[in-house]
Amino acid sequence: MGLSVVQVDAFTNQPFKGNPAAVCVSEGPVERNLMQAVATEMNLSETAFAYPAGEGYHLRWFTPTTEVKLCGHATLATAHVLWSEGHLPDNQTARFDTLSGELTAQKQDDWIQMKFPAQPPRPATVMPHLIAALNRADIHQVMRNDADYLVVLRSQAAVEALTPNFEEMAKLQARGVIVTSPADSDEYDFVSRFFAPAFGIPEDPVTGSAHCALVPYWAERLGKTEMVAYQASARSGVLKLRTDGHCVFMSGQAVTTLRGELAV
Repeated sequence: MGLSVVQVDAFTNQPFKGNPAAVCVSEGPVERNLMQAVATEMNLSETAFAYPAGEGYHLRWFTPTTEVKLCGHATLATAHVLWSEGHLPDNQTARFDTLSGELTAQKQDDWIQMKFPAQPPRPATVMPHLIAALNRADIHQVMRNDADYLVVLRSQAAVEALTPNFEEMAKLQARGVIVTSPADSDEYDFVSRFFAPAFGIPEDPVTGSAHCALVPYWAERLGKTEMVAYQASARSGVLKLRTDGHCVFMSGQAVTTLRGELAV
């Protein structure tokens, strides 16, 4: 018997935009080496594996090269699959037991709201590898949390024009690098991009987990608890965001693009 797989574009309502993730929902646990092999075969930034556990689902995420502790877009994709494929009724909260604790998702019309832990960044030393990784971009501020560097540039144009040196970036002792700036228009509060070459992801199209750092950073500087963000990758994506100081509530849309069965 094969393993079902559904591919979902997350943080968008248009096929072939946002961030694609593969989702495998099984009746029970899948062996770790098989999960990693499937993720490598799918060759997306994340493949999610879920199975029923207690009152919710156990959830793990894999890049093409390794398991990660937190992933926003693949959690959004998994929640979308649970409702759209009939695993959960639309009015039931999706609860996930993960390496980052319990995460939840709720369907709100055409949007899905997820509750994640806030991971505020703190001031960090500007490392030579970081300067080289960003090709000497005009850096305004450097922060970091336990997972990522957060680099603030002076304009949206600088964020969009950035061409990182991935070889240098992979040398950093971090999951990845978030680059951000205020947005140029009133449509969004801030923009960002995210790079994680050490984890097999040169640029991630739309990164929910990066907003666990971005939201507390911009909430303090903008004096807001509700924001709209734009991730300025080639595929791009939009997130509605809210914080209560302890958690980040991020909302996005999702669309199914592929259903199949892995012959494994």
